[in-house]
Amino acid sequence: MLSEIQILCPAKVNLGLKVLPKREDGFHGIESIFQTVSLCDKLTLTPLAEKNTCIVTAPGFNDLPEDNTITKAYKAFCSLTGCTSGVKVLLEKQIPSGGGLGGGSSDAAYFIRAFSSLNGIPLTDKTADETAAQTGSDVFFFLHSGETKDRSGCALVTGRGETVKPIKAREDLHFVLIFPPVHSSTKEAYALVDDSYEKGSFTSCPDLNELENIYRSPVKEWTFANSFSAVLMQKYPVISNALQDLKKSGAAWADMSGSGAVVFGVFESFEDARKAELLLKQNWKNCVLVH
Repeated sequence: MLSEIQILCPAKVNLGLKVLPKREDGFHGIESIFQTVSLCDKLTLTPLAEKNTCIVTAPGFNDLPEDNTITKAYKAFCSLTGCTSGVKVLLEKQIPSGGGLGGGSSDAAYFIRAFSSLNGIPLTDKTADETAAQTGSDVFFFLHSGETKDRSGCALVTGRGETVKPIKAREDLHFVLIFPPVHSSTKEAYALVDDSYEKGSFTSCPDLNELENIYRSPVKEWTFANSFSAVLMQKYPVISNALQDLKKSGAAWADMSGSGAVVFGVFESFEDARKAELLLKQNWKNCVLVH
């Protein structure tokens, strides 16, 4: 058995996100392109002598609940495989919670990968998917994104997040992210979208069969839309302010990621993205350039 494993857990951005009306099972269908970016959390896994134990520490991060995505993934994986090995997890957070970047789901997915390796247990698609189903919808993407050490992961994501079709990621995109001082819970965001559907007001989004063609087109021609953006910006004007500043900085396209509140601009050259980052940092403390 290995003595320790370290692994990076990338954030994702949504290039368009269509939220469908709530299903009878209480979930919402979505249609989106997810792409991983170079903003990462870091996990260090160390075996524990105690059986059936998963201890997660996250220095400097005060929002980690005792029952978190990593412990949920641990319990699900062990239940499915019969593994009883204990593990200590050091989580070094860089991805903000409540930002729409999938940090908790990424942590869970990459924990599953690392924990299976740590214990010499092959991670089959069946085990991965059943673990993801018990942990969180976005976990499916991070397990099946097609990401490698040399290329971002990118996929068409449908269903409630469990249907992931990897596509080749573009290598010419640079992203500037702004983290507005707002914590948007997924539950709140979906409630706002449900309310907009009931009122007959919702964001028009491209059809699913158009998404990959839009992604391949010049960024300035993108017609992606996010069902969450309008309702979240109405409640939290600071999100709208950040988005407008991104557009003024020269972003070829900009929107909110996931259920927010992080917004991001897309640039087709590193030079333009770097200039925008330096400009935006004058007004936005939490602003970062990623690829």
